[in-house]
Amino acid sequence: MKIISVRTISLGGATDDHGWSGGTDPNVQYNTLIEVSSDEGITGLGSCYTTRPLVEASLGLLKPMLIGESALEPERVSERLRQTMFWFGRGGSVDHTISGLDIALWDLLGKALGQPVSRLLGGNYRDRIKPYASILFEDPPLLAEKLREQVARGFRAIKMGWRPFGRVSSKFDELLIKTARDTVGDDIELMVDAGGSEQFWPHGVCWARETARMLGEYGVVWFEEALRPDDVEGFKELRQTSPVLVATGEVLTRRQAFQPFIQTRAVDVIQPDVTKCGGLSEARRLGWMAYDNGVLLVPHGWNTAVGVAADLALSAAMPVARWVEYQTGVPYIEEILTTPFALDAEGMLRVPTGPGLGIELNREAVARYTV
Repeated sequence: MKIISVRTISLGGATDDHGWSGGTDPNVQYNTLIEVSSDEGITGLGSCYTTRPLVEASLGLLKPMLIGESALEPERVSERLRQTMFWFGRGGSVDHTISGLDIALWDLLGKALGQPVSRLLGGNYRDRIKPYASILFEDPPLLAEKLREQVARGFRAIKMGWRPFGRVSSKFDELLIKTARDTVGDDIELMVDAGGSEQFWPHGVCWARETARMLGEYGVVWFEEALRPDDVEGFKELRQTSPVLVATGEVLTRRQAFQPFIQTRAVDVIQPDVTKCGGLSEARRLGWMAYDNGVLLVPHGWNTAVGVAADLALSAAMPVARWVEYQTGVPYIEEILTTPFALDAEGMLRVPTGPGLGIELNREAVARYTV
């Protein structure tokens, strides 16, 4: 079975606020879906966290090596693309595009074999996993309202991120965390994402250490992106004294970027985004590397329903997996599938069991958000 074509679908018109300056325009296009078709009529679906023009430009480089390749060997094909593209820079939009292609090839392989991707990745250690609702920080009254909404939906874990946390004062940061804990009570897990990958992040280890101590007093599970993304030594120093788990990794691509964090145990949790890091093939390598070094893998999921489905498959196939990220109220996640994701009575998400990723696009809904 050979690859004969690649098609891209851009998503826009309902882009959610991303928390950074200029990130509130619903027409901004960050996510691009990819469909890879075979000569036997089977199509696989992937997702890239990259604009369509950048994906199309990357495909201009990749297609000569992709068309005519086996449609049943995702790991080898995506690694060949990655190894061959080193002259054009390692990481960035080319790797984001390879990520989407890799996911699509795993989906295609699963459909061809009639098996779920989770089984093909090595087997199912679990059939469901806890999602955490992923929301942005707001001023206390609105934050409390958003938190109550997530609890009402059935979420048993919630992550709050970015503005205004870390951008006003330490006193205000504690007010936000106290508001959150008072609102949801002690039975809901809370995570905090400082957003240290934002432009010109001003804080260093001293701020992160003191903030982690405060978060520990409120029973926060982990402290994410407290420092700039590449500050390995800073994360190592923070982890030595932090009473909460230390997490990072959403903007990193390629396993080589994650290796120093994992092999030196600079963090407790790595958070590769399968739509950026190299796809499911690369994320699986990272998962086993993390497992062998006593580090957790929790996939970053601020993307699309295709990304969520890939995260569920990956988490099912990892021996130690506790959470997946779920951005709530986002049409690209909650409206573009024929069968939307749904929490069970215990606030868990079922791992899809259908062939491939186990999802099907609602083409009418996708058309509404196609730029």
